[in-house]
Amino acid sequence: MHGPASPGWLLVALCAATGAYCLLRMRSPVEEQRRTAGGEALMGFGMAAMAVPAAVVTPPRWAWLACTVVFGVTGLRALWTARSSPHHLHHLMGTFAMVYMAAAMAASPAHHVHGGTGVPLLTGVLLLYFTGYVLRSGVRLLPSAVASGPPPRAVGWGDRPELSQACRLSMGIATLAMLVTL
Repeated sequence: MHGPASPGWLLVALCAATGAYCLLRMRSPVEEQRRTAGGEALMGFGMAAMAVPAAVVTPPRWAWLACTVVFGVTGLRALWTARSSPHHLHHLMGTFAMVYMAAAMAASPAHHVHGGTGVPLLTGVLLLYFTGYVLRSGVRLLPSAVASGPPPRAVGWGDRPELSQACRLSMGIATLAMLVTL
């Protein structure tokens, strides 16, 4: 990631923690949640790797190409599963953003150049999408005024919907930060 080292390391920590929690969510008894958590764990750890400051480690071009391929395959899987679940459309956008960022870094002749590595229109569209996603996710985390109905059943630590939503929000914020530096 281009830019100062401190925010880069904070992004690495945030994305790695998100990926680790998503690995915990893979222990869920619900099969769909396990699959979703696996994809989100891959995204979290991939984002952590991409957020390592360029001043510390400059990956070779083949590493960015490998990221492009891995997230491209993940995007194809998200495209396939988006047929049955609209939630996977967001996964498709996330994998597209990861492919785009990795491809821009692979195409960049010098990884220490600030800005100018992406297509401005495409970067702008992704920034708009993820800004809207982050705002919507943040609002969804706000507690509702009145909870009606039966009390919620006890759920496992990895099955808490508000924690998984907070992880998605964290990854959306990290994606925004990475796109801004592109």
